Amino acid sequence: MTINTWDISSEFIRLDAFLKLTGAVPTGGQAKHSIQEGTVEVNGAVCLQRGKKLRPGDTVRLAGGETLYRVGPVPAGGM
Repeated sequence: MTINTWDISSEFIRLDAFLKLTGAVPTGGQAKHSIQEGTVEVNGAVCLQRGKKLRPGDTVRLAGGETLYRVGPVPAGGM
């Protein structure tokens, strides 16, 4: 399994925005659809909340995907 870490510049990022940022999905609409269909896992559990706040250390994976996306730490001076 591949693990990709994406640093954020704020305290949190919404799940739908994170999926788009990482390129896991091509559009915000696809992110919404994937979440509603129950094909997105946050920290190992299915998440149906599009606005779920992800914080550093959280992980996201699309069902059946071989890539795990991890929210990285906020860079020093980023908040």
